[in-house]
Amino acid sequence: MMDRDRFPVDPWRLVERSYGLDDFGVTETLFSVGNGYLGLRGNHPEGRFGHEQGTFINGFHETFPIRHAEQAYGFAEVGQTIINAPDAKVMRVYVDDEPLSFDVADVTEYERSLDMRDGVLRRNLLWCTPSGKEVRIDFERMVSFDEKHLAIMSVEVTVLNADAPVTINCQLINRQDGEDVYGGTPKPTKRAGFDPRKAERIAERVMQPEEYWQDGLRSALSYRVSESQMTIGVAADHVIETENAYSARTLIEPDIAKNVFRVSAKQGVPTRVVKVVSYHTSRGVPTRELIDRCRRTLDRAASDGIASQFQKQREWLDAFWRRSDVRIEGHDDLQQATRWCLFQLAQAAARADGMGVPAKGVSGSGYSGHYFWDTEIYVLPFLAYTTPQWARNAIRMRALMLPAARRRARQLNEAGALFPWRTINGEEASAYYAAGTAQYHINADVSFALAKYVRATGDTAFLYTEGVDIAVETARLWTTLGFWRESEGDSSFHIHGVTGPDEYTTVVNDNLFTNVMARFNLRFAARTIREMEVYEPDAYRLLVSRVGLDADEAEMWDKAAEAMHIPFSEALGIHPQDHVFLEREVWDLENTPVDQRPLLLNFHPLVIYRYQVLKQADVVLALFLQGNHFTSEEKLADFQYYDPLTTGDSTLSAVVQSILAAEVGYQDLALDYFLQSIFVDLGDLHHNAADGVHVASAGGVWTALVSGFGGMRDHFGELSFDPRLPADWPELAYTLHWHGTELDVILRANELRIKAGEGTPVTFWVRGAEYTVQSGGEVSVPLADQGPVIPGRPSLTQFADVRREDGTLLSASVPTVTTSIPIIGEDGNPIDPDEPRPMID
Repeated sequence: MMDRDRFPVDPWRLVERSYGLDDFGVTETLFSVGNGYLGLRGNHPEGRFGHEQGTFINGFHETFPIRHAEQAYGFAEVGQTIINAPDAKVMRVYVDDEPLSFDVADVTEYERSLDMRDGVLRRNLLWCTPSGKEVRIDFERMVSFDEKHLAIMSVEVTVLNADAPVTINCQLINRQDGEDVYGGTPKPTKRAGFDPRKAERIAERVMQPEEYWQDGLRSALSYRVSESQMTIGVAADHVIETENAYSARTLIEPDIAKNVFRVSAKQGVPTRVVKVVSYHTSRGVPTRELIDRCRRTLDRAASDGIASQFQKQREWLDAFWRRSDVRIEGHDDLQQATRWCLFQLAQAAARADGMGVPAKGVSGSGYSGHYFWDTEIYVLPFLAYTTPQWARNAIRMRALMLPAARRRARQLNEAGALFPWRTINGEEASAYYAAGTAQYHINADVSFALAKYVRATGDTAFLYTEGVDIAVETARLWTTLGFWRESEGDSSFHIHGVTGPDEYTTVVNDNLFTNVMARFNLRFAARTIREMEVYEPDAYRLLVSRVGLDADEAEMWDKAAEAMHIPFSEALGIHPQDHVFLEREVWDLENTPVDQRPLLLNFHPLVIYRYQVLKQADVVLALFLQGNHFTSEEKLADFQYYDPLTTGDSTLSAVVQSILAAEVGYQDLALDYFLQSIFVDLGDLHHNAADGVHVASAGGVWTALVSGFGGMRDHFGELSFDPRLPADWPELAYTLHWHGTELDVILRANELRIKAGEGTPVTFWVRGAEYTVQSGGEVSVPLADQGPVIPGRPSLTQFADVRREDGTLLSASVPTVTTSIPIIGEDGNPIDPDEPRPMID
């Protein structure tokens, strides 16, 4: 899935051996560096020929009015989009006043690498100028994990075979407002035109200049955002190291700062320029204060020394890999891709520090920099089991959003709180309510993530102070959104008018995923407040006062959960995705032309909504998250039914399909889905990697390894394993943290070995048998096999002669794509309009 001549296998580095002009958007994403707060796309320092010359800061956004074609009450009114922070990456090189420009440059040696051990992007090349001078140019770029607001970059130029004038032009540029001849707007990609996954563009000026100055070789720019009123300050120090004679010239304007070094370079004598940059942002702090913060960050970095910053970075990443690495023996290509995915999770979440984890992290503007439920379901498990503090920070973001979520619930006539489907500032930003606001399941997803964090860490202190408010307010929504129905003496609880994870099926009744997750949400909230009342009465009294908790609410939640309607078809022996899903026609994906995929870019939503076809796993995701509520037989039947109907048009889908395929026995298929997931960006499989990293898919890769092939589950707060090691993998090893104890898990074909670090003893189950590993101890569990094995994959042929509950036959077809109205004959088939037809008397 990758060109291995251009991108060779290296277990610890992503390496590029040749430069490409036709996919620079993808490589900008792949070679991005960031820390969860600040992200620098992998643009070349020359600042030319970029898909998106991007510098992104988590949560730094502009707002704009959403213009609906037809307005209705409760529609989202104000959009939010991430904006391009001032670009500090530019460090242009000229020799004999000839610029290094890759479209014309004679580059005889080239290597670019992202080293995941030290988090440094490097580029080394040999340039032969038109006059025959050989120039070695070595470049480095790092965004610090230790210093949240700091980035360091350097360029070293050596003319190898002659003396020559060399110029190094360092810049800060406001690209958001296009104040540069190279512009700031992403260039069209191969898939141009409409694409809802891309960021909104604002025509008016976004960043209003405020304080800007030049002090020696220190430059500073600052801005206030026009509508959101956020503020930003950026300052950069420049240090030149050379034995060559040189002079420095500076320029400062509201939208650009330049530090230009003119060097009389001697043959073989290097010139190195180091650029140290600090960014600070705020929701409204005056820019002067932000500039002062930038000064302090730069002063501290200068005092500690540049080498010290790189040493801290290496130490930080050493610790990260000790607690996070997943090791796949014998497959260096998969090892490289796995580590790249895990490194992206660190770059997206490490220093988010109470902000959310955007769908693209800080690697691009895709999805407008919004936070989705992707974080809670796909990213948070990795955080909770490797670096719990990051998980806690991510959940706190939802706690901070509760006031806005409460307002949104009231606007939709519900109690409690309703978290937005997509947002930056806490307000719903989705203009299309059917696939956005209607995804009420996000409430349960947030509560589920909170529970998973508490299960993994035992952090009831956070649960009983901030977390419980999330559990209570999300549970309250279900009791007013849902309703009771009596039938033949039985009462059942139903939830209507919602959209599940599958966005190809919207605004339905009794979506299985939503009902199953709401049931969990209700039970979790009820159990939590009962535990608080017994074990933390003071915290319970504060909760009652804070949220106006009624004594009968927990009982009401439990009753609704017990009576929750879970759809099931006796005729087909499966769980329908929703109340009428099986009444729809089946979309024949196997015979859908490739040029009609993904469906969302080629068919009107109303066409898609009429069919049984999935953008992403829906029922199958419920089978994984709430697997303890389904039998093995139900999981197999459901997986076999829905797999042929799932397009995989969402990058969230393959990881879940991999996990369930492994569990039910489709082990080769599980590996196929895993490969689709792990190379989704590295192979640009969805043709939109240029817009940024698919962070949730990267998180899902970890879950596919640990929970899919590793077989780990934490149902009921109990740690268990039922492994499914691929046949040609000698060993899979990973690390988990369970209630403060580090567990090293090593899986081989014939055994599961668990080593415990310092901490309390850990009890776990392997295929129903109970074991306990002591602090500092080790337990080895023999394995007879790696679970059931079913060859091949489910196919649409299974629908032959299958009938619905009402006796009608299921059949698969592809919607007709035509510019004329077809004429249908009595036999139900289209008639050729050129064929003569009998006259009608």
